[in-house]
Amino acid sequence: MENSQIKIKGFLSRTFRNYDLQDDEDIFALGFVTSLFAMELVLFVEKSFNIAIGNEDLEIENFRTIRAITGLVERKTRSPIISEQLGDSHAHRTH
Repeated sequence: MENSQIKIKGFLSRTFRNYDLQDDEDIFALGFVTSLFAMELVLFVEKSFNIAIGNEDLEIENFRTIRAITGLVERKTRSPIISEQLGDSHAHRTH
């Protein structure tokens, strides 16, 4: 299990103490998510992984399971690297 997945699972396990949440279980379908908890979850992800969750990321599918949240974190944390690989970093170089 990846470090980000371990952190996410730990946060959710502390929140849902009496439930052994599995990586693919839907926290919305289980009835665990309130509007307040949804905000707490977004803030946890932003602070823990030093990423910004934009409006375009606020889709239930991104937060439905531990695996989905981990996927969102991976996409957001590797975005700058992908941009560099695509050549966007050339604009910042001086000759």
